[in-house]
Amino acid sequence: MTQQFGYPEKQGLYDPAFEKDACGVGFVAHIKGDRSHQIVLDANEIMMAMEHRGACGCEANTGDGAGMLTGFPHEFLCQVIKEE
Repeated sequence: MTQQFGYPEKQGLYDPAFEKDACGVGFVAHIKGDRSHQIVLDANEIMMAMEHRGACGCEANTGDGAGMLTGFPHEFLCQVIKEE
């Protein structure tokens, strides 16, 4: 196994000039803006891998702030409001 030091070269949307130390942050999106349940599954996998930073509630009645931010379509929210 080889170890890589430093940042990869600039390519596509990645630019090492924007790198910052931010352990505990993950971002998943579809490059074309398509909605997909796979995005949610991938984001959940990221959160599951963050236990090393303490991403678990230490008390039974509190959380640590770790979570997933998603967008809901306006049409969906309007339908839910009508049903309630």
